[in-house]
Amino acid sequence: MPKVTVKPHPDYAPEGAAFDSPKNLSLCDALLANGVEIDHACGRVGACTTCHVVVRQGFESLSTSTESEEDMLDRAWGLEATSRLSCQAIVGDADVAVEIPRYSINHAKENA
Repeated sequence: MPKVTVKPHPDYAPEGAAFDSPKNLSLCDALLANGVEIDHACGRVGACTTCHVVVRQGFESLSTSTESEEDMLDRAWGLEATSRLSCQAIVGDADVAVEIPRYSINHAKENA
């Protein structure tokens, strides 16, 4: 099973986290199943950026991002070349390390 490592985050993982994740599970579901309570305001359908993560290792092993995910990521705070919506990034064969940005934007709530 691939290992998921989460860099420390003051709200979601103060000391970081590391756990095994089944393949073919979204990063968001893997995080939630292992006590990392990342926001997912849209219900994990890729319609907000609250589950935005920056992949520090294993980016190539995740599922390919779609055009709609990339369009949504354009709105994310702290966007980097290896940014993904964790609800849309499916764990593959390799280990993954992610960092949760300090801030996120809830477009559904803030643009209402």
